[in-house]
Amino acid sequence: MRRLASFFLVVVPVFAQAPLFWVHASDPQFGMFTNNKDFRQETANWEFVVANVNRLRPAFLVVTGDLTNQEGNADQIAEYQRISKKLDPAIKLHSVPGNHDVANDPTPETLAAYRKAYGPDYYSFREGSLYGIVLDSSLFKAPAKVTAEAAKQELWLEVELKKAQVAGAIPVVFQHISFFLEKADEPDQYFNIPMETRRRVLALLKRYGVHYVFAGHYHRNSFGKDGELEMVTSGPAGKSLGPEGSGIRLGELKGTVVNHAYYSLGAIPNEYPIPPVKP
Repeated sequence: MRRLASFFLVVVPVFAQAPLFWVHASDPQFGMFTNNKDFRQETANWEFVVANVNRLRPAFLVVTGDLTNQEGNADQIAEYQRISKKLDPAIKLHSVPGNHDVANDPTPETLAAYRKAYGPDYYSFREGSLYGIVLDSSLFKAPAKVTAEAAKQELWLEVELKKAQVAGAIPVVFQHISFFLEKADEPDQYFNIPMETRRRVLALLKRYGVHYVFAGHYHRNSFGKDGELEMVTSGPAGKSLGPEGSGIRLGELKGTVVNHAYYSLGAIPNEYPIPPVKP
């Protein structure tokens, strides 16, 4: 009797995949401690962060902006890049632009300078079931001199959200300036995105099932929700303005849920996994 071979297609759902670990750092901001006189403290902090990331061995390190304190400062840029190159090649680095990197009022020239130094200011990446979307929040905050670039980013964003949806991936957004610190309807201020743009972009993100946005800029921790969307504002790897001190955030995608916790530099745990603790 002839035996017939049987073939089965097994689809592994997102929730069956192993947890994905990453590190979120923000605002190393070389030069902030001394108002650009030097960056010795930032060097010490960032060396420590990179060493700990290498020890923890996450899938990637994402740095949500203000890589340097002075936009276009060649020495500050070089120091951030010098230390970042010590990252284990197996750990991907995703740098994100902040207002100190592209200027508070970005221009075509400041965007071009950033892209020359670091690469794209907005882009996507895939890591396991996570679909990372990096945004240039300065194009939301102050688009007056770069209106075409701002419009281009929003069109691109919807295309990427559709791609994530089709792929069945979990979209997670990383940017510098938070849409809001605590409440989606809070008044406009320096540390959030203006209301008109905020409402429009949040509606787009929620339409495509985005539940997590990670940012920095505030130099302190803050947490808020808009429906099912969590807005996580993380303290700095550089100079802190809050009681939590300088630190990093550890993230874990487990199924469709993101767990995360902030640790000061002196309290970084020995290993993953992390507890599902909020800020």
